[in-house]
Amino acid sequence: MRMLVFNLAILMLVGCSSGSAQSSPEEKFWRWFQANDNKLFDFEADQEKVFDELQAELHKVNSGLTFEFGPKENGVRDFVISADGIKDVFPSVISLANAAPTLPRWKIIKFRPRRGLGPISLNGLKLSPEQLDFTIEPDGSKAAITLFIDGYKESEHDRYAGVGFLMLDQALGEYDVETKVGGIEFKARAVKSKLPKHAFSELAAVFDKFEKTRY
Repeated sequence: MRMLVFNLAILMLVGCSSGSAQSSPEEKFWRWFQANDNKLFDFEADQEKVFDELQAELHKVNSGLTFEFGPKENGVRDFVISADGIKDVFPSVISLANAAPTLPRWKIIKFRPRRGLGPISLNGLKLSPEQLDFTIEPDGSKAAITLFIDGYKESEHDRYAGVGFLMLDQALGEYDVETKVGGIEFKARAVKSKLPKHAFSELAAVFDKFEKTRY
């Protein structure tokens, strides 16, 4: 009888261990997040280390995932889970956000949302909204957008495109850029266009109107 009880106890332990091993990457991430809630919420105390640890945990779910934190507002922070503009990573953003437990101090946001426009710096290049114009036109079922940028040089296309994509995300939100925008081009601001040019600050309003008139 004692041997039977002992064997049953072993089976129960094995079962618990097996269940733990079967936890999804999303569940493991959120367990880590909850265990580190305090230092994440107050990340400014050791920002570089906290961000490195958080990025490493996100990469265990999908190496394409990245994140943004919002400021503290009424004891709550935004935690934005982003695919960094890579459409193939979108399902991981959605599955990770949907797996989030109740976190009283956090608002979990799927994809970079639209934000107030401001300057963006990347790889030594800084651009402000005032330095850009745009045109918009149909591209099949989507919209094609051309950004006309002060100082743009074809030889430095990657630098300007990098900042340009971030500014599009800022104006339209990551999800709309990847799902509703087709072709995206970058040109020098002085280049003429047959289409009407608009100030970049008008992009969200013009884009939304463009979308409504197409359906």
